[in-house]
Amino acid sequence: MSQTYQPLRRAEAHDVLEAARTWIDKDGRVALATVVGTWGSAPVPIGGQMVMAPDGRFEGSVSGGCVEGEIIAEAESILVDGKPKTLTFGVADDTAWKVGLPCGGEIKVYVERLEGGEGARFIERAFDARTNRRGILVKTRLDSGKREYFERGDDRADALVLKHLEAGESELIETAEGEVFLHALVPPARVLVIGATHIGQILAQLVKLTGHEVIVVDPRTAFAAEARFPNIRLDTEWPQDTIPKIGIDPYTAVVALAHVGHIDDEALKLALRSNGFYIGALGSKRTHAKRLQRLREAGFTDAELERIHCPIGINIGAQSPPEIAVSIMAEVVLALRGPRVFRPA
Repeated sequence: MSQTYQPLRRAEAHDVLEAARTWIDKDGRVALATVVGTWGSAPVPIGGQMVMAPDGRFEGSVSGGCVEGEIIAEAESILVDGKPKTLTFGVADDTAWKVGLPCGGEIKVYVERLEGGEGARFIERAFDARTNRRGILVKTRLDSGKREYFERGDDRADALVLKHLEAGESELIETAEGEVFLHALVPPARVLVIGATHIGQILAQLVKLTGHEVIVVDPRTAFAAEARFPNIRLDTEWPQDTIPKIGIDPYTAVVALAHVGHIDDEALKLALRSNGFYIGALGSKRTHAKRLQRLREAGFTDAELERIHCPIGINIGAQSPPEIAVSIMAEVVLALRGPRVFRPA
């Protein structure tokens, strides 16, 4: 392909998946670059992607800007011959500083051609996983580009696949057949904050800052006011009315902060009957004991009630509402990601 690239220009109003689908429909093919490995300081996490059209348009990022030009140049030949490549880039310390990193690092990027058929199927499966909050894991052999798809509850999935699905984390592994990329394509975590309280105000902002979705539910319209929760989705229906419409899936956490029994209890009843990844409730030991008794009378067992985190949040000695919100956010992240084990480089 001898086409001369125009100055690089990003797609307008597209994300990577939308751009890939649009360009495949229009041009028949795209090149997709995926970060499959990182070492040291890396600006884009494993699983980060960039898509490139035949005319030079691109969307997304794999390095924050320092190697995109080289990847786009490689994509030109990949768009022609269709042979996938795994590229490794070392980011020197001086270059790292220019793109906002404290030190150098290394990234491994898998570049492949996607077109109609299997390529379009991959994009549609990824779209479905995101928009319907289902989550899938895509197992890709880097030598051939062959893919397998797994969902929660899939009896074909081994323990490693299920672990990555639950944590929503991707990983490059070595197998007897060569390198295999386990790409977890899961929806963003969602936190239902029950109670538009002072702690809820700060927690809602922390959820957004960490890149997750948040919905604040409180029927008390004086509390759930836009002026108190700027740019936060508010729902002023009763929890028992609105939560069934929102839904609680494996990527949803429920945090009860209303400190009013008939509001918190209804949300907790629905959370306990769901497969949400975290349930927490604010309250002293005395308050929680009364809450547990009410829930037992409603038919919940002690084993079910053990799912409720109370005292809520990681014990960091928090006292003020902002500190309590930080401790809750930390516990939600821990429940989502699982404890990290230190592994030397």
